[in-house]
Amino acid sequence: MILVISGPSGVGKDAVIKRLQEEREEIHFVVTATSRAIRPGEVDGKDYHFVNKEEFLTMIEREELLEYALVYGEYKGIPKQQIRDYMAKGHDIVLRVDIQGAATLRHILGESAIFIFLVAESEEAFVKRLIHRKTETPDMLLVRIATAREEVRRMKHFDYVVVNAEGKLEDAVKQVESIIDAEKAKVHRRSVKI
Repeated sequence: MILVISGPSGVGKDAVIKRLQEEREEIHFVVTATSRAIRPGEVDGKDYHFVNKEEFLTMIEREELLEYALVYGEYKGIPKQQIRDYMAKGHDIVLRVDIQGAATLRHILGESAIFIFLVAESEEAFVKRLIHRKTETPDMLLVRIATAREEVRRMKHFDYVVVNAEGKLEDAVKQVESIIDAEKAKVHRRSVKI
């Protein structure tokens, strides 16, 4: 199965996915390609595949990406081959995308994937998380907050909503695991072709 996890910046998508991978060996997190610069502490090939804009545009031309978008002035995209390789090995696939990417994937994958919207427990908690990340300038912080307000309105286009409350990461991960288990127990499971 393909699990699409999305939500506004700073809601803990990476933390939830990391714990999910620790709990379930059969899950493969697809590493997104991006043209943005690497941030301190990030590892190429683990957090993202960092490529320059020219390389990214070549990937687009060769149709190597399932989905891609220009986000905050930088490209992000999902490599198709990585999905195919791990599905052939029997792994479930987890995709981390922004809201725009989730909308595109919903158009491409339809009902064949499971779409989960991850949110903080409140807007105040969300803003605090963004401030503590210290990855945005004050102007960019305001843009991200305004964007998040708009993104929350798109929650209705997802299959599930999971609240990732501060200090309750395990609860959010357990809820995602419950969604996976419920989907696997369905009589008519989703069929994916990439």
